[in-house]
Amino acid sequence: MSDFMLPDIGEGIVECEIVEWRVGEGDVIEEDQPVVEVMTDKALVEITAPEAGRVTRLYVPKGEIAKVHAPLFAYEAVGDQEGEAAEPPRPVARPQDEVASPAAEAPPPGAARTGPSDAGSARTTDFILPDIGEGIVECEVVEWRVAEGETIAEDQPLVDVMTDKALVEITAPEAGTVSKLYVPKGEVAKVHAPLFAYVPAHGESGEETVVAEASGSEPGVAQAPGRMESVVPASGGGRGPYGRIPASPAVRRLVREHGLSLEAIAGSGKDGRVLKEDVLRYLDGSLEHARSGQEQPAESLPGYGVEPSPSRSRPARDEVASIAGEVRVEPIRGVRAVMARRMVESASTIPHFQYGEEIDVTELLALRERLKPAAEAQQVRLTLMPFFMKALALAVREEPILNARLNPEVSEIHYLPSVNVGMAVDSQAGLIVPNVKGVERRTLLDVAREIQRLTAAAREGRVAQGDLKEGTISISNIGAFGGTYAAPIINAPELAIVAIGKSQWLPRFDERGEVVRRAILTVTWAGDHRVIDGGTIARFCNAWKGYLEAPETMLLHLG
Repeated sequence: MSDFMLPDIGEGIVECEIVEWRVGEGDVIEEDQPVVEVMTDKALVEITAPEAGRVTRLYVPKGEIAKVHAPLFAYEAVGDQEGEAAEPPRPVARPQDEVASPAAEAPPPGAARTGPSDAGSARTTDFILPDIGEGIVECEVVEWRVAEGETIAEDQPLVDVMTDKALVEITAPEAGTVSKLYVPKGEVAKVHAPLFAYVPAHGESGEETVVAEASGSEPGVAQAPGRMESVVPASGGGRGPYGRIPASPAVRRLVREHGLSLEAIAGSGKDGRVLKEDVLRYLDGSLEHARSGQEQPAESLPGYGVEPSPSRSRPARDEVASIAGEVRVEPIRGVRAVMARRMVESASTIPHFQYGEEIDVTELLALRERLKPAAEAQQVRLTLMPFFMKALALAVREEPILNARLNPEVSEIHYLPSVNVGMAVDSQAGLIVPNVKGVERRTLLDVAREIQRLTAAAREGRVAQGDLKEGTISISNIGAFGGTYAAPIINAPELAIVAIGKSQWLPRFDERGEVVRRAILTVTWAGDHRVIDGGTIARFCNAWKGYLEAPETMLLHLG
């Protein structure tokens, strides 16, 4: 028996109402037959049968609410009905007490399901791609770490997949032998659909199935053509526990993007682990990138604590020149696809209001230099971003509408109790916006520590889904790339975003009319003009600017 999971039926929709069931328990269904009508926030949707069979249970009654990615109904496929002929079953109603419990017979999302093997009488297990993030219904297979016929150990990395949010590594649920890879590299895998099949080490078989232990050889295991690697522990020389060079998925993707080989790159990490810096060194021919000998204030603004990724927009040296007349086609998937949809939606549905200002950060830079040693003593890297965030949380007290949201009907303003500041990050996977939760309640050091954590996660492409949700206002640092001005697009459903330009030493007049050297940066706000007008955003920006230009005044408001 199989459970039909309610799929995503519209971006952002997490539940729907059951309007009418077209079938009853015990009814025979054909592939693509209409089964149920549901009402979402947007429209009436008709859901059809995925394959022929017999309905065994309707989980959600008419008029009740069904959740996306939760079981909607259960059915027996034609091929699953034992003792019956190949033709479709006759409609026979079954008593309620004969309906099998879904908890006992149907695997939850992400669980494995068993069935006859294609080869011999061995029992194979399908690994069902689980939910790997809210609203994610598909992902791209970036790299298979194993081949058909290869022995696997429990928790062994098997495949890297790219979701809308990040690169995810999927590991083996148990030891066994891979029998089939359902989705080729570069293709799209569906959530709740089989990703690969394997024969468990303890699986039933008509003949003896030999599975290698971690410390032994692999007699009797069929190797894939051209692949003779065995699963053995690392023996040094930069090889990990599964016979491969240690490197994070983000680093492996970087290597692939540049057409390189991990074997050609000397790893400087633990056990020969290849780091991003090692790849950049290989590309540039030196460990350190050339930097200016004179320290600039812009270097004090390292992308909210997240360094921009040069590899995402810079091709390898041998990829700069392309073949004349040849067009290279790259599909838009994953994070870039989501960014494209959301930016179009935001720009086309939200009337943006822009507001620019200059901020003198001379005193802020001096304060940061005085506090850096104390922060470093606690293993915390102190950038200017924690100050930006704390000042922003204080300014929200004066103009709380900057930290609010509109309901979908644009009939209500919801003032949010917490200031969760998002920071746009140009990660390896594309533009993502993790956020620091509850900035108003955190100390400056705690905010810096959280930024550092999100920085490390973004570099590895491992930002958790919880860190990407519930942002209330965002910051974008175009100054990290040398930019001075920008007109940012609001990260809906937020109502405001600010772009911070690079800081520069510029001449300014002091109170005596004398020219002095000051550190100046430009900021550009974008507000939702449906509820935020020029006066509101000007007052808010002036309050924020006041805290940054005289940072000691923030002490008066810290709890």
